[in-house]
Amino acid sequence: MNGEMLQKMGSGKGFIAALDQSGGSTPKALRLYGIEEAQYSGDAEMFDLIHQMRARIITSPSFDGDRIVGAILFEMTMERQIEGMGTSEFLWTHKQVVPFLKVDKGLADEADGVQMMKPIPGLGELLERAKAHGVFGTKMRSVIKLADPNGVAEVVGQQFEIGRQILDAGLVPIIEPEVDIHSTEKQAAEELLKTAIAAQLDALPEGQQVMLKLTLPTTADFYLDFVEHPKILRVVALSGGYSRAEADGLLRANHGVIASFSRALTEGLSAQQSDDEFNSMLDATIQSIYDASIT
Repeated sequence: MNGEMLQKMGSGKGFIAALDQSGGSTPKALRLYGIEEAQYSGDAEMFDLIHQMRARIITSPSFDGDRIVGAILFEMTMERQIEGMGTSEFLWTHKQVVPFLKVDKGLADEADGVQMMKPIPGLGELLERAKAHGVFGTKMRSVIKLADPNGVAEVVGQQFEIGRQILDAGLVPIIEPEVDIHSTEKQAAEELLKTAIAAQLDALPEGQQVMLKLTLPTTADFYLDFVEHPKILRVVALSGGYSRAEADGLLRANHGVIASFSRALTEGLSAQQSDDEFNSMLDATIQSIYDASIT
């Protein structure tokens, strides 16, 4: 494992940029960026356009390792190039931003108030490819909608089971059991989640570390125990559908937790902007998320 990356991810100031929208969420991401579905035909053109958007973000002078500690990539983004270099290699070499790879294949249908991850066939081979590209860690997402003890335990169990495979492959997993911000049982679900995660951490071998990506909690500093936990490298927060202003405000109330925002990062960016306008907007966004992340 790259020691410089480990140090940056453990103690670096800043946040993680989530640039990992996958096939299902790409049309929406492009629409928010000012590119309508009528402007492209087929998946190949769609993925070319989303890569252009991501490359524009990553190569922007506003996107730098002084304020951004990591970036999460979609598999196809990892396999593509920016300025003649693989995306993850470019991130670390030119920007000093630690690369992560989204490895899940999406969500299963809801049962027991949760959505588990679909099976991840070929995970071992994918992890080897990620290592060859210089990737540091991975990310995988499940969703909790209700405070169902069985459902929450299943989600956390699945996350850590696959997380152990990722640790065995020499990568650091970001465990992401998202609690739906619109859940009528959000706080109760968070309490169940915290207990389930604590039990899984106890079972992890000494010396192994995971990262957690969690919904901004109803109670400020609710996850402070995890921020200080020896088996957790970093606790990061997802924006979960909150606006950037709301997410930044909630994040400031959770000390030691840093952002890993996706939609809130690209909010206000547009294909129609000049490079100066684009870079200026991105700079202001990055600064606001950075400021909220260093509380």
